[in-house]
Amino acid sequence: MKKIEVPFVDLRAQYASIKEDVDEAIANVLARVDFVLGEAVAAFESAFAEYCGAKTAVGVDSGYSALELILRAYGIGPGDEVITVANTFVATVLAITAVGARPILVDVDPDTCNMDVQQLERVISTATRAIIPVHLYGQPAHMDPILEIARYYDLRVIEDACQAHGAFYKGKRAGSLGDAAAFSFYPAKNLGAYGDGGAVVTNDLDLADRIRLLRNVGQRVKYRHEIKGFNHRLDTLQAAVLCVKLPQLDAWNAARRRIAEQYNQLLAGLPVITPLEPDWATSVYHLYVIRTNQRDEMQRYLREWGIATGLHYPTPVHLQPAFADLGYKPGDFPVSERLSSEILSLPMYPELLPEAVEYVVEAIGAFATDVQLSHPAVTTVTGD
Repeated sequence: MKKIEVPFVDLRAQYASIKEDVDEAIANVLARVDFVLGEAVAAFESAFAEYCGAKTAVGVDSGYSALELILRAYGIGPGDEVITVANTFVATVLAITAVGARPILVDVDPDTCNMDVQQLERVISTATRAIIPVHLYGQPAHMDPILEIARYYDLRVIEDACQAHGAFYKGKRAGSLGDAAAFSFYPAKNLGAYGDGGAVVTNDLDLADRIRLLRNVGQRVKYRHEIKGFNHRLDTLQAAVLCVKLPQLDAWNAARRRIAEQYNQLLAGLPVITPLEPDWATSVYHLYVIRTNQRDEMQRYLREWGIATGLHYPTPVHLQPAFADLGYKPGDFPVSERLSSEILSLPMYPELLPEAVEYVVEAIGAFATDVQLSHPAVTTVTGD
């Protein structure tokens, strides 16, 4: 087959499909000149809360800020502990340290790459205040046992849903499962802005009210500052773009699921591990991540074929230099460490053509033949 270029993500293709509506939405903001907490912010907050099946949403400037402000609004800070996973983007843990709390990490399940619930209870202490499960790659964590443990110990559950816009857990949307949820609208996300953006989604109206104060330098009325706040507002231009994109999200997610199924079918029989979707989850495949015991070699080989890939994530949190002060060491979270050396994210975006998927799989098959690739160990998991 002739060599073709397959990007990892193609944001131009998506923009082309909604260009007129996006351009009009941006022009309307420019005409109103309501650039800070303008009309589009409130409109998006209302629409996104309804989409998630929650009472309210608060627009902020990033997913990181969403997590941080939830923690601050719950009064979590120095002397407190917050449990999350070693296999996540660093912002999950940075939000915990930003409020002065201590991150307590657990390993992940080798099949789902999400929180290993079996390890959760053993790290709870009298200082524990909250649990942050991460819906990694667009697939919800196993929330029922997490929520059951949290209720028993009177802990908050804060969903890191930054990669899970529109995903379902047992028929309920991500973002409506815990006490509050954080979303990111980074441009490459399933629902992405044209810059940074984020949101807090919750049924707790008092929490939402406090976050609105915190995001806007502590004020409801200009120059009357009720608390010491921050500047973490969602930009009105970004909210306008998100208002245009939100009605398209389910269709885009359905396209991602079709692409994932094509990958699954074509990769069957090749010596790689494909993503597992437990029966409790409906993933939206923000990322399509395979595993191979010759990941770096495969990535270089695919690059020679013109195929762009990603690593999400090449170094677990506990081995990052920034978190050496947590006192963890190599071997503490063996599943996360193994995943970090095996995971490879293949091209995934709604406009990815079937023939491009075929080309990617052909290249993987050629690599497997050339290097006589062996199959990594495979395990399985089912829901309850």
